[in-house]
Amino acid sequence: MIDYVRELIPKGLDLVLSIVFALLVLVVGLRIINKLLKGLRNLLTKKELEPGLISFLISAGRILLYVVLIFAVAQILGLATSSIVAVVGSAGLAIGLALQGSLANFAGGVLLLLMKPFVVGDYIIVGDVEGTVKKIDVVYTTLGTNDNRAVILPNGKLADSNIINATREDRRRVDIYVDIEYNEDVKRVRRILKEIVDRQDTRLEEMDTDIVVYELGESSIKMGVRFWVRPDDYWSTRFQVLEQIKEDFDRNHIVIPFRQMDVHVRES
Repeated sequence: MIDYVRELIPKGLDLVLSIVFALLVLVVGLRIINKLLKGLRNLLTKKELEPGLISFLISAGRILLYVVLIFAVAQILGLATSSIVAVVGSAGLAIGLALQGSLANFAGGVLLLLMKPFVVGDYIIVGDVEGTVKKIDVVYTTLGTNDNRAVILPNGKLADSNIINATREDRRRVDIYVDIEYNEDVKRVRRILKEIVDRQDTRLEEMDTDIVVYELGESSIKMGVRFWVRPDDYWSTRFQVLEQIKEDFDRNHIVIPFRQMDVHVRES
């Protein structure tokens, strides 16, 4: 019995020393990881990468470094790393099956961050949703609408959708269509519309302005107005031109036709 106890003492000391050394490696390793991640963030920020991409790279780096640290601590404690790999693999498979939708959004977020169809600050249109990109995460993208609502879009569906980026270019064309009656003088109407467009301070003078007969409808002539502005001036200019068209048409007695129904009552 005494011999057995004597044999256990060195083993117990070795176990205690291993635990102490493992804790020391763990504490030092966590500090080193924090410093490495802080340095990586500063480096990526100096490279002027997208905030969403920086966040993703930092998260991926943190996970990778934590895994390396865990394996190092496991080896110090004498644990079989092959067993740990098997457990982690099984757990990863189970989690992956349970979170298929989230993984699809994660993959979509990676594609968006790498391909950059839009960046924070862009105004995009996706289906019947449009707004300014406020934040791009690896799972969701947040848009801010003109009426100050937040729209959260899953990146998986967003990556598979047709995206219209209205602010990627340095100019945007304003298209306005207005109907006039057939008895109106088209040249006179074109001149009035041209004067309205020329009054806009936000119009890009180096770009052409088109005032055309867009369509001959069943009950009206559709006039088309096309000119160019900076993306930031699009909505304010469009609203202003629409209001001025109504005012100038009223002043010049130009009628904008509207749908109407004539009801005839027959007396029996």
